[in-house]
Amino acid sequence: MTSTVDIGLDYAKARDDADELARFRHEFDLPRHTGREAGHYLCGHSLGLMPRQARTLVARELDRWATLGVEGHFDTGDGWFAFHERFAAPLARILGADSREVVAMNSLTVNLHLMLASFYAPAGDRRRILIEQEAFPSDRYAVQSQLAFHGFDPHEDLIQLQARSGRLSADALDAALATQPGRVALVLLPGVQYLTGEAVDMQACASVARRHGCRVGFDLAHAIGNLELDLRASDPDFAVWCSYKYLNGGPGAIGGCFVNQRCLGDTKLPRLEGWWGHDKQGRFEPKTDFIPIDSAEAWQLSNPPILAMAPLEAALGLFGAAGLKPLRNKSIALTAYLESLLTALCGDQIELLTPPDPSARGAQLSVKLRRGAERTAAVVNRLRAAGVVVDWRSPDILRLAPVPLYNNFVDVHAAATALAAALRA
Repeated sequence: MTSTVDIGLDYAKARDDADELARFRHEFDLPRHTGREAGHYLCGHSLGLMPRQARTLVARELDRWATLGVEGHFDTGDGWFAFHERFAAPLARILGADSREVVAMNSLTVNLHLMLASFYAPAGDRRRILIEQEAFPSDRYAVQSQLAFHGFDPHEDLIQLQARSGRLSADALDAALATQPGRVALVLLPGVQYLTGEAVDMQACASVARRHGCRVGFDLAHAIGNLELDLRASDPDFAVWCSYKYLNGGPGAIGGCFVNQRCLGDTKLPRLEGWWGHDKQGRFEPKTDFIPIDSAEAWQLSNPPILAMAPLEAALGLFGAAGLKPLRNKSIALTAYLESLLTALCGDQIELLTPPDPSARGAQLSVKLRRGAERTAAVVNRLRAAGVVVDWRSPDILRLAPVPLYNNFVDVHAAATALAAALRA
């Protein structure tokens, strides 16, 4: 396949002309390369682009604040008091979950701490937490601090799963847990590994974790809005995510939590509590006892940041209009085209870190430059000069994400040809 790939720009344009999702590209503001020309943005795995409707929706809430003041909380049928509730159903569809299990709130790491407060329950020898060896730093910091908070030694009680043959497989997890019989309380894994772009088999891994007597959670930062998720089938205890990557909610956008419905009625489950998780009918009444909402909303602490949530409404509307299956199909096609071009044009100058199996990756390819870190900065600068935006992970890894909502085949062609030229320079 890679030896016969059509590397001509006309082929990429023809693929774009036939793309049924092409209209969604026009729903986003594309960063400019020059004053007259849009660049080629393949960095949606780091920060998604801005839906054009986001300005309108933020302005709507500013106008509500300006004209109504505090009464904006209870504006007829559309006020801030229930603002967060509009996100549960569309997020649940993206996650493959029930809306009662989903809440939009806080940032990812705050939500992770809240989930660990509930689901990390050390008892006796079962006190350790297992994460992947290459976990995103913030996840690692959160887990280490939770272990220390409970009086344990993070160096001893943090178990790190090493990938086997470059994969975070259920077999590798099973083997790792077998070396820690009765000692691991919680397993925390990614839905998509941020550095390599590998899509983890969440259902298989969750099943293994439960068989070993562990609670299990997932960090979906790089999976939500990227893969077709099915948390009903995966059945983790919890999941957390951010919304500024594939969900296009904006820099520092509101994150979210999934709490499995089988855990919602668990009266023995501890929880850090705040007034926005209290029974809605009595939320403004002085009470001595906390009455949790019968949903994931019970984990809310404070009233949500309305202006930070409004852009996410625009993005979720686009997911609903496009459909998850068509988006995933386009993602697979874009990523396969990128892989073919990189292999044909860059050859042995790069090493592909992302699995070649489409079912084992999302909208991301990670490539390692074989000739080392000393030339990576120059390569990245040449890409930027060509109007191509990718992510650089020091010292020598580039991550490219062709996002199906707004990227097209011409973007992919431009990125691959620019990288090949940069490597030859």
